[in-house]
Amino acid sequence: MGRIARSLAVIVGAVIALSGCGLAIPADPHGTLDQVRDGSLRVGVSANPPWTDTHDDREPSGIEPRLVQRFADELDAEIEWTEGGESTLVSALERGALDIVIGGILDDTPWVDQAAMTLPYTDSTSEHGDRERHVMLTRMGENAFLVELERFLLGNGGVT
Repeated sequence: MGRIARSLAVIVGAVIALSGCGLAIPADPHGTLDQVRDGSLRVGVSANPPWTDTHDDREPSGIEPRLVQRFADELDAEIEWTEGGESTLVSALERGALDIVIGGILDDTPWVDQAAMTLPYTDSTSEHGDRERHVMLTRMGENAFLVELERFLLGNGGVT
């Protein structure tokens, strides 16, 4: 048996052994996906038209709120919107008070040490002609939730 085949056999064996222990991969240590499914999705939104637009008297609008609404519909979840600046929203995300933060956030975000990023789900072009790759932020460690959100974003071709 070759070296690669042995390594693959060890990995497969480990996955089988772990699955027998009731360990779910990917995991959500705080149970975000389970809490959101048939529950509520807590979304922080920072104004950044056309990606996100906030209004005093109604729900946020724009490209990302529409995407998040479709994601919530897939999970049979009601959305609880929280509007604010990115710093305030990322702090709330870290504390577990929010599940997602949106606001036209790019993959070179300075929040990478405080939040988990989705894979870039769409590109745009800046006013200077530079390529911009858009992401959403979730709570660190809530990997099952992050994978479900990425599956949705990438499966829907990103922006619709």
